[in-house]
Amino acid sequence: MSTTPSTPLRNHRPGPLQRLGYLLGRPLPDSMRDWVRRDITGRHNTLRYLLRGFVPFVPIAVGLCFIPAPWWVRGGMVLLLAIPLLYFQIALKDVYRRHLLRNNGLNPKLADKVKIVRLSDAQALYEAKHRPSVPERSRRAVTAPIEIDGVVVDRSPDENQR
Repeated sequence: MSTTPSTPLRNHRPGPLQRLGYLLGRPLPDSMRDWVRRDITGRHNTLRYLLRGFVPFVPIAVGLCFIPAPWWVRGGMVLLLAIPLLYFQIALKDVYRRHLLRNNGLNPKLADKVKIVRLSDAQALYEAKHRPSVPERSRRAVTAPIEIDGVVVDRSPDENQR
């Protein structure tokens, strides 16, 4: 039996118990740092974050539906809880993402990767359309990695975005 893993380290994914611990604040092993980075900064990260936040709310919402009252009262009770939950979840998204990065040994500034790449792509498109006299500058902005306070943000698309 060999001691080398059958898959490269970058393909390590947490199992169900490790994922539950990760969501509750436990750090994952160092071999899964690439997975954590893709989970927090990859494609559809906001959707995953919102779904994770609503999972604990589902049993409460189902329980409220069984209260003997008209349907509009039950729906109102669910909405009275769901609207603030969504509001605070959106407001605390960056705090939670930075916490997960720091907790797993990654630089918390990587949480800004998505915003930086999106804004620099928009800037490159703007310059290519409205400033055609400097094409090498806009081309360089699209492909070159960006360094933000010691964190190099690679602007190449993630493997799971293709």
